[in-house]
Amino acid sequence: MLFPTIQFAIFFVVVLTANWLLLPHRRWWKLFMLAASYVFYGAWDWRFVGLIVASTLINHTGAGAIASTEETRRRRRILAAVVAANLGLLGWFKYYGFFASSLVNLVGSVGLAVPLPLLRVTLPVGISFFTFQALSYVIDVHRGRHEPVGLLDFAVFLAFFPQLVAGPIVRSSEFLPQLDTPRDPRSVRAAEAFGLITGGLFKKVVVANTLATTLVDPVFAGPQAFSGPEVLVAIYAYAVQIYADFSGYTDIAIGVALLMGFRFPQNFDAPYTAVSLQDFWRRWHMTLSRWLRDYLYISLGGNRNGRAATYRNLLGTMVLGGLWHGAAWTFVVWGALHGGGLAAERWLGERREARGIDRPTSPVRRAWQRVVTFHLVCLGWVFFRSDSFSTAGVILTRLLDWGPAPAVTPTILVLVAGGLAVQFIPRHVRLRTRFHFGRLTPVRMAAALGVFLLFLDGLGPEGVAPFIYFQF
Repeated sequence: MLFPTIQFAIFFVVVLTANWLLLPHRRWWKLFMLAASYVFYGAWDWRFVGLIVASTLINHTGAGAIASTEETRRRRRILAAVVAANLGLLGWFKYYGFFASSLVNLVGSVGLAVPLPLLRVTLPVGISFFTFQALSYVIDVHRGRHEPVGLLDFAVFLAFFPQLVAGPIVRSSEFLPQLDTPRDPRSVRAAEAFGLITGGLFKKVVVANTLATTLVDPVFAGPQAFSGPEVLVAIYAYAVQIYADFSGYTDIAIGVALLMGFRFPQNFDAPYTAVSLQDFWRRWHMTLSRWLRDYLYISLGGNRNGRAATYRNLLGTMVLGGLWHGAAWTFVVWGALHGGGLAAERWLGERREARGIDRPTSPVRRAWQRVVTFHLVCLGWVFFRSDSFSTAGVILTRLLDWGPAPAVTPTILVLVAGGLAVQFIPRHVRLRTRFHFGRLTPVRMAAALGVFLLFLDGLGPEGVAPFIYFQF
């Protein structure tokens, strides 16, 4: 069920109404919300509702067993078993075909055969997101950060539909305290919610879909047919497309949750204004960045065991983060590029500090850092978007073949330039705009939203493509 559809609009009107009517009856509210979330998830394929139910039971049981055990080794064994079960489910559905085909090709290259069936396993939408949420809950219980909750509460947390299929990755410590906190429909920040939803719809329907259909998809499908300038603009366009697509989804998710009385963590903060790769990952998919830091990087040792181990942990974390995005070697390379870049930045910073050299902060220097960082990120996006190394190689080599660029239209240039420039708008300007919108009367606010939706329908291409991060 896609957000920018009539089907979801009808679904949400029903759910939002029931959300506030059932609020005084908390148990009934939880049961209804769990059922509604399963309907939302089952709209793609009802068979996979059983998967999220299984994940719920495994992790709830595991967390309860950890909390009821005082012996340290036993707690660790239970945690290891629960983590293995989660990764086993994720690995089967997401990575079986990847590793099986890689092993068959590797062994086949030396003339041997492996009797390993190459099955086509359907990837359940959103499995990576709810698996990470479940793991954070169990690990936090093991670390003593909070006590396990009842099965119904945990089931609602894991399946809550706004963020279920593509984030943001909401931790139990962020959601569960809100579950039983009194909520008042009169205190809902409707202006902020509608601003997020309409902004997210514009990003997805107009910016992301237009760039994808008019330039990005054709270029990455057949780069040989395009000149260097067209390929270069397509790379920039993909950088804007994936930002508009993913941040658009999370904006809508955060806005939908806000209308229901829940606040989700922010997931993007003008990532293309970053002055380094470290700064980029503080701004891009922030909930995943923090998850990788807190549950993977620190578990690997973080920066506690010397420089070499720190660089290794950075690289390992980002490689695994790349593999989380998809079962392909191109994602591994994308993660390795970012991991190697983060390690190199840390090494250069340590050398500068050892020599007593202050980090330059002049406006010109910061502008140059932004340009370099953006192009390093775009290099990574080439591998992220390409379906194979050969496609990525052709994309990069075509940059050297300069010629006319008929595929680059004024609309594309405006969307690319606007998608980058809007990130430099000061925060106080956006807050002021939201404030003035919030001061409108309900009738005027509804009229403004209606006009915007008509405008959106006229600007966007026909049909709505699935969000990019649904495949992860």
